[in-house]
Amino acid sequence: MKLERFHLRNLSLSIRHAHGCVVKPTLSHTVSRYPTQSELRLMPVGGSVTHGVGSSTQNGYREPLLKLLQSQGTNIRMVGSRRTGNFENNHHEGWRGFRIDQIETKARRATERFLPHVVTLYAGSNDCLQDFKLIEAANRISHLTDTIWQLSPGCTIILSSLLINREPTVDQRIQALNTEIQALTCRKASEGRRIVFVNMHGDQGPILEDLVEDGTHPNDEGYQKMAKIWFHGIRGAISKGLIQSTSQSNEAKK
Repeated sequence: MKLERFHLRNLSLSIRHAHGCVVKPTLSHTVSRYPTQSELRLMPVGGSVTHGVGSSTQNGYREPLLKLLQSQGTNIRMVGSRRTGNFENNHHEGWRGFRIDQIETKARRATERFLPHVVTLYAGSNDCLQDFKLIEAANRISHLTDTIWQLSPGCTIILSSLLINREPTVDQRIQALNTEIQALTCRKASEGRRIVFVNMHGDQGPILEDLVEDGTHPNDEGYQKMAKIWFHGIRGAISKGLIQSTSQSNEAKK
């Protein structure tokens, strides 16, 4: 398949991938791009952040991420059993209040149906809010990723750390789980899995001022920041050949 070229600018975050686990792209990092006629199925998976709670339109990070990808000529179809937001391509698997184990039940059905090429996975915040068996939380995320790969073997998972929280006790739980999420990503990558880590709790992610009154969900500005981080993670995965084209994957069920 003939590949086009383009340049990613202002890409300074570290990207985790299968080859050495850490890559720090330069400001003008040349990467490959699929031709526009190749449609990639992207399934956003998670809880209320994936749903878009806190944004003025319920679009969350999904619409700005879609626009960023389309601006680079990437033909994306968002898939999932749910629709929220005021834009057309707004399918997702975001379930408000769901913990990791509950998200997996929904993701299993959706993955089998839609066979996504890419999954943006944000899971664990409700486990931290509920203080629910956190010693096993990373194992639950691991099982969730394995379930996705079992049902859609060529899928690339963009796995995110969790956002900052205004409640100090909750944020301590989040930071502890984030460390485990990053280690989990590196372990999966070393096993040859198609996985990339993106950091939402870092300098480029939402800050406390980007959260709404509940101290958990981002406002519109926070979701814009999330979209940029997801975007760079996806483009980094493409540059490393981690994302398969539609010609290499099974067709989704109608």
